[in-house]
Amino acid sequence: MKKLSLTLMMLCAVSTFTFAQSFSFGPKVGVNVSNYTGGNIESDALVGFHLGGLLQFGIGQHFAIQPEVLFSTQGAKLNNGNLDGVKYKTNYVGVPVMFKLKTTGGFYIEVGPQFSFRTSEDIPNQTFDHFAKNLDLAAGAGLGYQSPIGLGIGARYIAGLSKVGDFSGNNIDPDFKSSVIQVSLFWAIPVIK
Repeated sequence: MKKLSLTLMMLCAVSTFTFAQSFSFGPKVGVNVSNYTGGNIESDALVGFHLGGLLQFGIGQHFAIQPEVLFSTQGAKLNNGNLDGVKYKTNYVGVPVMFKLKTTGGFYIEVGPQFSFRTSEDIPNQTFDHFAKNLDLAAGAGLGYQSPIGLGIGARYIAGLSKVGDFSGNNIDPDFKSSVIQVSLFWAIPVIK
């Protein structure tokens, strides 16, 4: 599954680069506010961060495809019985591929899929073998502003499409998904205008 996903992403990137009329790349950093939704889990939001880089392939003046690679910390503070206030943190390398519709004034809206690969987790209750699955599938949507020199700010909501984990125990139904709000600063440095 991972190899197929990576192959499809590479084919998409190659075909996009072939048709791109402009190209930019650069760093991205920001804050995550994450939580779990669904199932019988009760939790509060957890603040984390994300950092990484982006590529931006412009097609015409109003459309762009923006793949990213971001290290991201996510999770929640659980409020289920004896787990009250316990922080469950999972680190991912996320690969969102955003389709952006831009105005001539620099404002944009975006939507696209995200594939996240678990790198580590900090789970206080060691009765779980692995709390989070290796692959997390999600969909993202957002808006923001990008200046003519590529400096920008954006906000994005990422809704999990797959369950966070497959486990049993502690009276928690594992049928819950991740939910993340991201606020980011980025610099898409123009290479080809």
